[in-house]
Amino acid sequence: MRILLTGAGGQVGGALLPRLQKFGTVIAVDLDTLDLAKTGVLSDALDRLEPELIINPAAYTAVDKAETERDLAIAVNATAPGIIARWAAARAVPLIHFSTDYVFSGEGERPWREEDEAAPLSVYGATKLAGDAAVQAAGGASLILRTSWVYAAQGKNFLRTIARLASERAELRIVADQIGAPTSATLLADTVTSFVSGGLDHLRQRCDEAHGLVHVAASGETSWHGFACAIVEGLRARGVACVVERIVPIRTDAYPTPARRPNNSRLDLTRLRKIFGVTPPTWQAALASELDVLAPELLARSL
Repeated sequence: MRILLTGAGGQVGGALLPRLQKFGTVIAVDLDTLDLAKTGVLSDALDRLEPELIINPAAYTAVDKAETERDLAIAVNATAPGIIARWAAARAVPLIHFSTDYVFSGEGERPWREEDEAAPLSVYGATKLAGDAAVQAAGGASLILRTSWVYAAQGKNFLRTIARLASERAELRIVADQIGAPTSATLLADTVTSFVSGGLDHLRQRCDEAHGLVHVAASGETSWHGFACAIVEGLRARGVACVVERIVPIRTDAYPTPARRPNNSRLDLTRLRKIFGVTPPTWQAALASELDVLAPELLARSL
């Protein structure tokens, strides 16, 4: 099997790459080798690469910068997925495309179901929703995987930011009124691997049963403040020195950003369990696994 993996240098792509290699030849591309912003050359590139399965975690994810870089966000998050999906549909190539909780308004407290109406608050969320619509409109065997609060032991993300700040500052002020499930890149990669393991025909069947859309996140919920507290507690338990003394909960309006974030990022995982047979680990268990990777790096650096 020839698998095209976009965003191979990112958190999710990096976690997927070694897992996918057991299924065949992985064509791993990143910004340098397949720039999704250059939408005019995508179809020709796909013709040359001839994938039998496409997995697309690549995206424009600079949420605040998207407010002023709208055209670039549209190209990468909306136009490019549509081109990829139409190419794949015309050749009966399955496509797994990643999306986000930011397509929702964040109202209420009930976890968002796949069939709920989307109402994004930001340019980033709107462009991701447009990409979802373009993938669905292509009509092929596609699966949009919506997730939330992605992080990893590697890369640039909330986990590593808190680990750094906890070693530098006595007090951290972290938003406590946005609720969701921190989801590790490892969890996402393991889930996608389970989707692919049954073969392409089985994947096509599951895409159809799921109506082309499934929510994937860790089980449970917390706030960014709760996540930060768990990170610091976990680092200390692994022997990492942290100078932080206080982690203060604050409201979203005390930390204004150019792009609005949803307060409720809970995702309903019923479809994931019923159709795909996947019950994700808790966010605490997934975090523990990432801390087991990160802590030795931080300890070695402090020597």
